Amino acid sequence: MITASHDTPRLLPWTAADGRPCYLVGDGHGHVSRVADSIESVQLGMAGDLLDHAADMLADQRATAVQLRFLAARLAESLRDVRRVAESRGARLPSPPYDPDDPVDDAHHDDPDVL
Repeated sequence: MITASHDTPRLLPWTAADGRPCYLVGDGHGHVSRVADSIESVQLGMAGDLLDHAADMLADQRATAVQLRFLAARLAESLRDVRRVAESRGARLPSPPYDPDDPVDDAHHDDPDVL
């Protein structure tokens, strides 16, 4: 579990009825945080299972176009879920300190394409 600071809202692994993102502000130890952790765990597990299924299906020469389109739709849904988990967890990580004496930090400090 990633511990959130009180000033960093946590992006939750679900959306509001109208599709807007839901956030939680807290210390990361409450009931809603535990439910979110559980849902993220299920989503990541399902993504792994789906990847295994996709590998099997893509190796099967008998897979139909309809089956592959269905697989692609489920993969897209899973990728959205996993991306949301990654965004949520990444937003709660502390930023690494900037070291002006480090040539790597200095060379890419203003480059938005370098993480």
